[in-house]
Amino acid sequence: MSQQNTPGQVQHAQPSVGSIAAHRPHTIAATVSDLAPDIDADLDSYDEDAQPGHNGEGLPQGRFLDRERSWLAFNERVLELAEDPHTPLLERANFLAIFASNLDEFFMVRVAGLKRRIATGVATRSASGLQPREVLELIWNRSRELMARHAACYQDDVAPGLADEGIQLVRWHELTDKEQSRLFTLFRQQIFPVLTPLAVDPAHPFPYISGLSLNLAVVVRNPVSGHQHFARVKVPPLLSRFLEASPQRYVPIEDVIAAPAHLQELFPGMEIQEHHMFRLTRNEDLEVEEDDAENLLQALEKELMRRRFGPPVRLEVEESIAPNVLSLLVRELKIGEAEVYPLPGPLDLTGLFSIAKLDRPELKYPKFVAGTHRDLAEVESASAPDIFAALRERDVLLHHPYDSFSTSVQAFLEQAAADPDVLAIKQTLYRTSGDSPIVDALIDAAESGKQVLVLVEIKARFDEQANIKWARKLEEAGCHVVYGIVGLKTHCKLSLVVRQEGDSLVRYSHVGTGNYHPKTARLYEDLGLLTSNAEVGADLSDLFNRLSGYSRRETFRRLLVAPKSLRDGLVARIEKEAQHHRAGRPAYVRVKVNSMVDEGVIDALYRASQAGVEVDVWVRGICALRPGVAGLSENIRVRSVLGRFLEHSRVFAFGNGGEPEVWIGSADMMHRNLDRRIEALVRVQDPAHRAALSRLLETGMSDTTASWHLGADGNWTRHSLDPEGQPLRNVQEMLIDARRRRRGTATP
Repeated sequence: MSQQNTPGQVQHAQPSVGSIAAHRPHTIAATVSDLAPDIDADLDSYDEDAQPGHNGEGLPQGRFLDRERSWLAFNERVLELAEDPHTPLLERANFLAIFASNLDEFFMVRVAGLKRRIATGVATRSASGLQPREVLELIWNRSRELMARHAACYQDDVAPGLADEGIQLVRWHELTDKEQSRLFTLFRQQIFPVLTPLAVDPAHPFPYISGLSLNLAVVVRNPVSGHQHFARVKVPPLLSRFLEASPQRYVPIEDVIAAPAHLQELFPGMEIQEHHMFRLTRNEDLEVEEDDAENLLQALEKELMRRRFGPPVRLEVEESIAPNVLSLLVRELKIGEAEVYPLPGPLDLTGLFSIAKLDRPELKYPKFVAGTHRDLAEVESASAPDIFAALRERDVLLHHPYDSFSTSVQAFLEQAAADPDVLAIKQTLYRTSGDSPIVDALIDAAESGKQVLVLVEIKARFDEQANIKWARKLEEAGCHVVYGIVGLKTHCKLSLVVRQEGDSLVRYSHVGTGNYHPKTARLYEDLGLLTSNAEVGADLSDLFNRLSGYSRRETFRRLLVAPKSLRDGLVARIEKEAQHHRAGRPAYVRVKVNSMVDEGVIDALYRASQAGVEVDVWVRGICALRPGVAGLSENIRVRSVLGRFLEHSRVFAFGNGGEPEVWIGSADMMHRNLDRRIEALVRVQDPAHRAALSRLLETGMSDTTASWHLGADGNWTRHSLDPEGQPLRNVQEMLIDARRRRRGTATP
């Protein structure tokens, strides 16, 4: 899917954090960064089973795009931002790291799951019509092309560009004698003591190679016997990926380890004949049979240990690797030749996350600091806003990161924890930061005698270990910690505060689209509704009772909740738009999601299009819907916006015959979200809030806004210049500027 810009097309859209693993200084083998995104929004363990009750009667075959191809196209859009010369240079390095981290997780989850299903004989033809083996070969071929582009972007463009700005990423042979001497001292003092060379011979079997670790394959010769030997040296994952040889000159740590004098330190008395870098990706997805797990925490901890030994799914090697060494690796690792990816060094460009953090503001996006939402503090001051007083006056619709998370959602929970009139706090936690003020507030509340219920989703992919840690910390503080319903992940973003006010109890609620994660709230675009509305409070009470007890309530007042009512509720509203259109009443469907894969929802959108309803889909990542097909989807447009912030909110808007209906919440249109998760959407009631969300959707879909457009053939085309060659509007910069104007600091 190469996208060449033609004179009528755009060249510059907003650069994007739009990734599964955005801003993740990522070594899964070691620790996961606090800036772990909502990975599950884009990746799911391999599952192509038909949906219960899904009926495509009357609709043509071939109407679904392949989701794996669509995901790779998404990551290509991230790569295009790295390739774009209009993107600030250190942001380009960041996008290269995001692309690499995304692809790591794609192989660990999707490719691994597909291979597992093929091996066990349970893989079936996908919704797109492709056989599993065809999908796998598509992935291998397309990812090979993208990885080659990725490496070329670094070698030929970004690294030279950084060098022109005084940030030099060099190899060992490019260092001066003084720099090499300095690094030799560093090697002896800080690196050598943690290295463990492992020999391979009849007495030493081939060592276990952990997933995503960088490794040196070293061939040495015994000068006495004349025999050659193979050894492996693992690059310690907890050390810095790039070492500063001198100010603003950085060398990969593997180059330092592989320097001739340093290898001689590791293998004294042996002749170093050759060395090569390689990196293995393994299946790192989890499988826990909850029905058989008496204690989910213990079962998950055991599975986390097993994750380290998942089967290999990809082998990256430096393209200069000797054929005999590569043959040995392929044989010992039991990996197919199609899964070997020769690349120019250095391997593992996720290490560029550290380079992107360098303090060079002129090479980054202009700094933006979110302010307090005007409904919470008309005039910002040193004193914190009284959240409860504000919510008694009106609902507050938050739009992060343009509205500060710390002075809204975080302040809401901190105020609740400190308020003696608050009796109870109920909270879901899917992902949060390692030093979370949210967790601290909940602990403070419990220690002050409040009833605190925390639903911790310990199966949040790649955050399992961190969430187990926080679950135990919360329990020790006296919080009631539960893990949801067996067989379902709890992905909804909910907070409920019960406060004594005079003779009555008032419930204050927050329903959001993003995690309670103060750090990612500065990088992810999300929405949230703060309200004292009694119906929403009653709904959250009922839902929390279902999550913590034995309630079987399935209908709510202002919520749609998966897995029971969410898909059916959305499909019913889509079908109702077709009825409105036939009757001549205002009708439209506008959707903003991370992923659009669910066949039942897509078919409902196809039928609405066939009835004449205009359908707009704003999707960040995967989209299996095929727009613009005559007789099927000619009334459907699909756009994607990637920018400095990760587009993460989910919005569903309906014309509803002239009485617009708008919902926000946690659910993407994927099988897992709608059938195997607790998800929640809340209906937005305030007319001004509905209008604001409608304007947001219209702006994102506008032809004057920079974006990617999806064609009927499944290819995405970038649009960022108008016919006169002028840049199209950048929706994220527009929103930033609107907030600055509100504070009197807008750019001229």
